[in-house]
Amino acid sequence: MASKLTPRIFRSAFRPACIASKPACRSFTASTKKGSDALQVHRDTPENNAKIPFKFTAQNNKLIDEILKRYPPQYKKAAVMPILDLGQRQHGFTSLSVMNEVARILEMPPMRVYEVATFYTMYNRTPVGKYHLQVCTTTPCQLGGCGSDKIVQTIKDHLGIKQGETTKDNLFTFVEVECLGACVNAPMVQINDDYYEDLTPESTVALLTALQESSKSVGGIEGGKGALTGNDKNVKSGADVGKTSGRIYEKDGVKMPSPGPMSGRKTCENLKGLTNLTSEMWGPEVFRKDL
Repeated sequence: MASKLTPRIFRSAFRPACIASKPACRSFTASTKKGSDALQVHRDTPENNAKIPFKFTAQNNKLIDEILKRYPPQYKKAAVMPILDLGQRQHGFTSLSVMNEVARILEMPPMRVYEVATFYTMYNRTPVGKYHLQVCTTTPCQLGGCGSDKIVQTIKDHLGIKQGETTKDNLFTFVEVECLGACVNAPMVQINDDYYEDLTPESTVALLTALQESSKSVGGIEGGKGALTGNDKNVKSGADVGKTSGRIYEKDGVKMPSPGPMSGRKTCENLKGLTNLTSEMWGPEVFRKDL
């Protein structure tokens, strides 16, 4: 029994001495911290501070009433995400004033609204241009088609801005994002609410040029907010803008590529046509002539 206790006694006796002998110092580095606090920290700016008034329009208040009907009265705070999105669409971005107004309507602590707005990257915490270009650069888009690197470089060359920047006329904001779920039609870009897929450098330039011309035709970038919907009745297939072979429709007298694949296909079908299941399906009638 004594032989079993002896090692334990010696270990417990020497442990405080070993701890005391370790140097009590922290590692020192001269480099700055690389972590970003852009999503979590708010800094007052002239265009984003609590003193700027914000109220929903009468039309949006009706939409809020419809949204709240989906939830029990005691759980109406569950509507925070759609109402934040509505505020962003009205104001242009999710400012502090928008978040505070949503908190007031839903009768919840403002901090709870801040937590939602800072967690989801779909809420733009700073002003963005009329057309928000979100280019996917995840692996499928890197490998699909011509590759997203060429699309990124084309946008940078055509607009003269880098990722995270906005053009001087506030028309385009360009950012890189992770997978947007259109891998089979890679490479692709989301512009406001719409997907433009099967991109090439030529079709990307044609798309950006059409957006620029459309803004000029309606009297500048303040002509309206929101994405192109593609619901125009004048949508036709088979037309071309530059070297674009996707569907084209007229918007304010300007030919616009319709959202979706820019290669001419309707969804994600094989561009070469049907390559399998082209023969008669096998069945009892093939092997048993008596049936």
